[in-house]
Amino acid sequence: MSELPYLVKDLALILIVAGVVTIIFKRLKQPLVLGYVVAGFLVSPHMPYTMSVVDRADIGTWGDIGVMFLLFSLGLDFSFKKILKMGASPIISTCSIVFCMMMLGIVVGHAFGWSRMDCIFLGGMLAMSSTTIIYKAFDDLGLRQQRFAGLVMSVLILEDILAIVLMVMLSAIANGSNPDGGQMLGSVLKIAVFLVLWFVVGIYLIPWMLRSVRKLINNETLLIVALGLCCAMAVLSTKVGFSSAFGAFVMGSILAETIEAERIIRLVEPVKNLFGAVFFVSVGMLVDPNVLVEYALPIVVLVITIVFGQAVFGTLGFLISGQSLKSAMQCGFSMAQIGEFSFIIASLGLSLGVIGDFVYPVVVAVSVITTFLTPYMIKAATPCYVVLERHLPDKWIMTLNNITLSRRPAHPERKWKTLLVQMLRNTVVYSILSGAGIVLMFTFFLPFIRQLLPHWWANAVCGLSTLAIIAPFLRAIVMKKNRSEEFKFLWNESPYNRLPLIFTILVRVVVASAFVFYICNYLTRFTNALMISIALAVVALMIVSRSLKRRSIMMERMFMQNLRSREIAAQVMGRKRPLFAGRLLDRDIHISEFDIPEDSLWAGKTLRELELGSKYGVHVSSILRGIQRINIPNGDTIIFPCDKIQAIGSDDQLTSLSSALANEMRQKDPEIEKREMKLRQTVIDGDGEFAGKTMKESGIRDKFNCMVVGLEEGKENLSIVDPKRKLAAGDIIWIVGEEDDIERFNEANR
Repeated sequence: MSELPYLVKDLALILIVAGVVTIIFKRLKQPLVLGYVVAGFLVSPHMPYTMSVVDRADIGTWGDIGVMFLLFSLGLDFSFKKILKMGASPIISTCSIVFCMMMLGIVVGHAFGWSRMDCIFLGGMLAMSSTTIIYKAFDDLGLRQQRFAGLVMSVLILEDILAIVLMVMLSAIANGSNPDGGQMLGSVLKIAVFLVLWFVVGIYLIPWMLRSVRKLINNETLLIVALGLCCAMAVLSTKVGFSSAFGAFVMGSILAETIEAERIIRLVEPVKNLFGAVFFVSVGMLVDPNVLVEYALPIVVLVITIVFGQAVFGTLGFLISGQSLKSAMQCGFSMAQIGEFSFIIASLGLSLGVIGDFVYPVVVAVSVITTFLTPYMIKAATPCYVVLERHLPDKWIMTLNNITLSRRPAHPERKWKTLLVQMLRNTVVYSILSGAGIVLMFTFFLPFIRQLLPHWWANAVCGLSTLAIIAPFLRAIVMKKNRSEEFKFLWNESPYNRLPLIFTILVRVVVASAFVFYICNYLTRFTNALMISIALAVVALMIVSRSLKRRSIMMERMFMQNLRSREIAAQVMGRKRPLFAGRLLDRDIHISEFDIPEDSLWAGKTLRELELGSKYGVHVSSILRGIQRINIPNGDTIIFPCDKIQAIGSDDQLTSLSSALANEMRQKDPEIEKREMKLRQTVIDGDGEFAGKTMKESGIRDKFNCMVVGLEEGKENLSIVDPKRKLAAGDIIWIVGEEDDIERFNEANR
């Protein structure tokens, strides 16, 4: 038999060591990510006393695939609609925290005399808190139901998105010898165009495709299709100059808006866990003990920088977004660590060859230390607030509680802001779609048609076809929001508003005409004046065209239906929270969901028996049971295993409920092996206690916990025992029961 390749041997070593180490970390109640890193350290060539990986290049390739699937899974958990509904508060918090921590990291790097690129990448690593570690810490501490935990998770989602953008920008900085502001702005615009284009096209096409073949797709084919789309977008992303991880994230976020998102998440989870484990193990393999000893001082300084930097700047970021001082401190203290995205950014720097080899192990060591400190930082937030409240004047506390940059403007200004934002968003989105249509037609269709027709005829056909394709988009640029409630309100409110409103229409006419002008200019040699006239005429025809209006409305309705398909399914299946949930936040209470475990002592009891209101002060508003939703359940409603209950209460009340639910569980049977059921053939003894008794009188079921399954009478099949029939000596019966119970039965039968 041929020798196994080193890749298989290395993978076996990695998975075995990772399995053992993660079991230990699970026992110690530590994040599994750290277990993978430690496992990588143990199998690395830097450890002389253990077996080590031979082919690190192949493991690095697997690690790159792991990063891609990690970000694909992150995209599946991400929702553009959720970010839009968050408003300005989490955006303000995220931007302020990331900017301050990046600057702090760059300053610390310069203080140690590190190179310019080392400092820039270090700033990016220090700015990214770990979603995985914080979520695990909240779960372990029983804080996941509290309001500040939800605020932190919102900011962490935005940080993850910003990390993707940051990776692209860092790649642009690394590839340019001396990047300036123009290059940075170009990179940001390129990212924005890519995101908008593929999000709009993806939401329009992919849900339609999945809906068309829904009857033909099972779990296996859906997994293959999802991973295929992920890899295809990763390849396309690299072709346009971005990383494969960025493309995987974009495809994940597109699939997150489809009705199949939950199924895809479940199916992709094992794949993500496998390749993610390999990635984090490959991270640990880069840790060199000699480097840790040599850079012990920077490691300590960076840990202090993260802990105190996040405590201060994190608190400040949440303060200026409109949170109270106590809530801001709880949020800021919770984010005092770095994790998986710091590793990914460090991997990017190493792959580009722009950072020193020492940065990676230093960052890993800092992540390990700050992860261990995370629970203590979360617990320290409230005592620190109490101390601060005790020593600061009341006026200062009141001022800090009222700091915010996200206050809503007055009513007329809000109307103007809403209208202009909507117009700008529509113009940008439809301009990107129009530009993409022009590029595709000129790149692929024009060379093809020129091979079939004479030059001028080919140009004319291509130009008219391109205009026909982008016409709905150009009409939408000019006409959308001209009949909106905000437009009508401002038009009727004051005559002074009418000239600016007309100006917004003219600006959009110019934008739409510019596309027509470009097509004419590219394909013809007419004078500018003639081309401008043609452009204006074409735009005017588009505006008055009813067929274009119908096409535009139909396309937009199709897009919105696809965009809301997952949300509609969640409402139908009872997984979406009530609309009133957000209104309760202003009154210090909110709604949370709790899963009833299979082995919960609450299962089988009515709400009246549980007395959740009198014990914990909460109100059960709904019970979700499979596809059934029970709203406003009464006291006679029984709780079943795997039910999901929605309860309303304050942070303390919901935490008490969560703690009680977690503690009131049936104990696991320590002797489960002895509960195995056995099937035995037994002959009724005339001297035993069963002869002459009916089944009920014998007590075989009640007293001995056994069951008679049949009577053997020489037939091919066993006969069913009549409950009124008396057992006689010599009857051959078959009984089922546990080993000990059958032994007791046999002793009584002798």
